[in-house]
This record gives sequence, structure tokens and C-alpha cells, in this order.
Amino acid sequence: MVSELEEGIIRLATALDSQDQIGLTRSFVSDIKAGRESVTRELLPWLTDIDRGWAGVLFIGMGGSAAGGDFVSELCNLNGAVPVKCHRDYDLPHWWTPDWLVVATSYSGNTEETLSVCEQAMHQGATIIVISSGGILSGMCELSDSMYLISCPAGQPPRTAFGHIFSRQLSLLVEIGILQTEISDDALSRLQEAVEDCDIISNPEGDVASLALNMLENPIAILGPSELLPAISRFKNQLNENSARFARIGAFPEISHNESVAWGGVGEYQDQDAEIQALILLSWNKMHPRVIQRMDWFVSNCPTELAWRINGEGETLLESLLHLCIMMDWLSIALALLHGKDPSAIEPILSLKEYLSQINQ
Repeated sequence: MVSELEEGIIRLATALDSQDQIGLTRSFVSDIKAGRESVTRELLPWLTDIDRGWAGVLFIGMGGSAAGGDFVSELCNLNGAVPVKCHRDYDLPHWWTPDWLVVATSYSGNTEETLSVCEQAMHQGATIIVISSGGILSGMCELSDSMYLISCPAGQPPRTAFGHIFSRQLSLLVEIGILQTEISDDALSRLQEAVEDCDIISNPEGDVASLALNMLENPIAILGPSELLPAISRFKNQLNENSARFARIGAFPEISHNESVAWGGVGEYQDQDAEIQALILLSWNKMHPRVIQRMDWFVSNCPTELAWRINGEGETLLESLLHLCIMMDWLSIALALLHGKDPSAIEPILSLKEYLSQINQ
């Protein structure tokens, strides 16, 4: 028997989900598998040409196309061979030198900031790997002997293509020996189970839908350890775009040295909104013991009654990050539908692009 809540969510999804974000979210794990299989030396023989002693890797991109760079950077902090930085801007960092590999990601291939940095890097002798579904950026690879293309499937909102994009970014660094972090088939199976458990249509009375109902009216805060910051930041961005909701974020241990005063709980003063925050506290199984203690203290002294602790399940940081991404993507879609918003609608972004296109640079 279909429950009233399930009927309501199905009705909202049918009316509002114009670009099938639900279907695209269901394909998250299969997208990762396909991306992992597409970046091999057999399919991309030029990988051997760029397998050299890089001083570091600079990921450039914007929005959903850049998010994977944050994940790779954090994984390299844990066990990478060289530093990896993610850069979002129009210009190269002044410190960049050609012994840093450049990975330029633009799902559309037409992101103007990414094109600007790529052109500068190309003129300065960079080796550039492009990850894109087409556009100008892909075409640049045909005009340069030092630019190489890793193609992505086209035709969906960039933020829903994270599985396609990140799997290619990760596999690239694994193939050239900078990262030794791989995602096992067992981990992918567990992540697929998470996709199904969090599905708000097939499981409308599950934790995700329930959490969304409890977050409708309150300001949102997302906190966690610094190594989960890529997932925290992606969740904020998904809430911004999918749900049209603000979200403030922070990471331990840093916030113990400043933000804890604004939360209050044990002192005389606190921010006037501290007690009404809908707080999501993210964690995973291998946090630093002192960070665990800091988070435990925070939970004991936090003034809001709307607080949830969500653990990223998995045997590795990579699996935990992806598990949290799955839960948070579904949650942002659920909030969008409950607010009566199409999760794919991004009119302010489109309006800005139209405005900029009419201005001569």
C-alpha cells in the first residue's frame, strides 16, 4: 500500500523534477564505474607521456566541475605523492610553474573562468589535461600538442555529473602514480546500497525524507572534521542550487578556536540564531581522537535542539566521502521538492551568464 507521504513526494517529483535529477542521482555509482573504466593506458595511451615527476597538480574549474578537485586534494593530503590544489578564478596563481600538471575541468567546456586560466597556462608551457563533455575547452585540445582530452558523457546539469567527473579525475592521478587510492568493487556495492536506501521515492519514509521535513523552516549549519570538508562544501552548494537554501559550514578543529563562542551554550553570550539552527554534524570512522573529543564537547554544549549526527560509512576516507555525498544529494533534492522548487532550476545563474554575454570584455 502506498503511504500518503510517498504519494505526496511522487506527486511533487512528477510536477517539479524537470530534468530527472532523481534518475541522475540514482545513477551515481554506475557513473563512477564507467568513469573509472574509461581512464586507462589502453584507452588513453598518452597517459604514458605525462607520467613524469610533477611538482604538484593544479585543478582548475568552477561550481560542480571543480568539486572533484577538492576531493582529490583532500585524498592527496592523506596519502598523495605531491601537493594537489584546486583553483577557482580567472587567472593562474602567481606561484604556478610548468612543472605543475594542470587539470582543467568544465563539464560544458565553456566555463569562461576555466577557459581564461587554460589559455594562460597553455601560453606558459603547461601540460593540461581537460575533463569535459565538449565545448570550446575540448576543441582547444585539438589545437595544442600539450593538451589532452578525457571525455565525459554530455546532457545533464554539471552538479549531477559528479560521478562522471570525479571518477575521471581520481583515475587520472592513480594512473600516473600520484595517488594510490582506489575504490574497490565491494565499496561500490555498499555505495549502491546507500543510493537505494536514501532514494526518497522508493523509500519516502526513510531517514532522508524525515530529515528534510525537519529542516524546512530553520537556518542550516553543516559541520565536520576538516578531511570531510569537500563533502561539506559540496552539500552546501547542492543546497544552494537544488534547494535554493543558504547553508553555513565549518570544520573541526578550526571552529573550536573561534566559532564555538558564537554557538555559546556555556557562556553568557551567543549568536541570536544559535538555538534555531538545523545542525548537521558529519563524521567518519577514522577521525583524529582529539577531533572526536572536540566534537563530543561541542554536541554536549550546543544550544540547538535540531541537531543530527551523520556518519559517513566506509573503510576508507574516499568511501566515506562518497557515502556522505549520496545522502546529501538526496537530501537537497528532498528539500527542493518540499519547498516546491524544481531541483534543476538555476535562473539567477542563467540570468548572470546572459548579462555577462552582453558585455564586451
